[in-house]
Amino acid sequence: MSGTYNPGGEGAPIESLDQLTAYFAAGEKPDTAFRIGTEHEKFGFALGDHTPLPFRADGPSVEKMLSGLERFGWQPVREGGELIALKRDGASITLEPGGQFELSGAPLETIHQTCAEVNSHLKEVREVADEIGAGFLGLGFSPKWSLEETPMMPKARYGLMKAYMPKVGTMGHQMMFRSCTVQTNLDFSTEADMAKKFRVSLALQPLATALFANSPFKDGGLHGFLSYRAHVWTDTDNNRTGMLPFVFDEGFGYEQYRDWALDVPMYFVKRKGEYLDATGKSFRDFLDGRLDVVPGEKPVLSDWEDHLSTVFPEVRLKTFLEMRGADSGPWNTLCALPAFWVGLLYDNTALDDAWDLVKDWTEAERDALRIGAAKTGLHTPFRDGTLKDIAREALAIARSGLRARARQNGHGESETLFLDELDEIVRTGRTRAEDLIDRFKGEWDGSIEPVFTECAY
Repeated sequence: MSGTYNPGGEGAPIESLDQLTAYFAAGEKPDTAFRIGTEHEKFGFALGDHTPLPFRADGPSVEKMLSGLERFGWQPVREGGELIALKRDGASITLEPGGQFELSGAPLETIHQTCAEVNSHLKEVREVADEIGAGFLGLGFSPKWSLEETPMMPKARYGLMKAYMPKVGTMGHQMMFRSCTVQTNLDFSTEADMAKKFRVSLALQPLATALFANSPFKDGGLHGFLSYRAHVWTDTDNNRTGMLPFVFDEGFGYEQYRDWALDVPMYFVKRKGEYLDATGKSFRDFLDGRLDVVPGEKPVLSDWEDHLSTVFPEVRLKTFLEMRGADSGPWNTLCALPAFWVGLLYDNTALDDAWDLVKDWTEAERDALRIGAAKTGLHTPFRDGTLKDIAREALAIARSGLRARARQNGHGESETLFLDELDEIVRTGRTRAEDLIDRFKGEWDGSIEPVFTECAY
């Protein structure tokens, strides 16, 4: 689930829309083969002055972090001669535009394995970081550094995105350079199973935003949101983001998602290791051999895969489903997110109960929850109550789903323990962001500097 490194431009040209649809169907697998993929991003900083890590420097740097991690068996991936990623045993370490360090975990069977993977990764990162004088923050948004202070990593696609973003929204650069997320990637067995999981997880994505809200700071102070990361996504590029109302239409399946993705403007075409600027252009023209950056050429499957990686809805379909609504945070939340979604989606009874919870929600209600969760978290009004009421029900369903999964699969130790912190957040009604706000106003005396110890891994 961590994605495959692909040179692009290789293979037979795509000749029909059915081939694009078949890409999604290829992800179908029996539930005994379902796996859990967890990805998380974190901000690197210099311990001495709390500045962001540049790609290359005499002092602590991103490049030194990557090369230092090779001692643990990670294999280097280069672009234009620069070390820009690492791969090992189905997992990868990659760089977001502003140097955010991302672990894309291997597809694993249990949440316990996920937690062990995260723990091992953070231990390796800490060893190298300690040697070079670096640290890493578990927050959803950069607490202090401006865009101008944030470096850009030497990946060609990011240069194209940076130039394009201001044309389509006001906060694209904030998303690229100053945000961090944790996401969970999960499997489906059939097209109908995919559609049901897509609907449930899309409707409940604002709940994940609220439960995992952890980005109350910006430019050294408060900004009025609990998840500024989630707020940034509301005006990044509305052609490729959001709650996808068509997912709830009768008959939704692979074809409908394919058609939506086809109409999302392109970013690039990759040929011989180079990124050709195709920003704003049409993949449909590409299918007809009318894309001017590669005249007469038709796309191959890797081009479609690349294009799908440039759409950013709250839930994204590839050959699995990606849950994209949560802020990055401390170690225990990196385990709690997959537990939440696995509990809801990987047991059929729990999935049915979760669908019953959301099936009569309107498009307007879902959109309002998305907007509200970023600002007011669990206090967001919903019908006769708040999002906290929905959270209580959803967590009970997730816990029952994890218990059933343990009975069915014989995993032994229950995965429900990873939900305990979320239960406590719902019990108190206080997210991690709200706790940080109180500390900022109180014991930190309005200083942002304590985050670099209190929120560091």
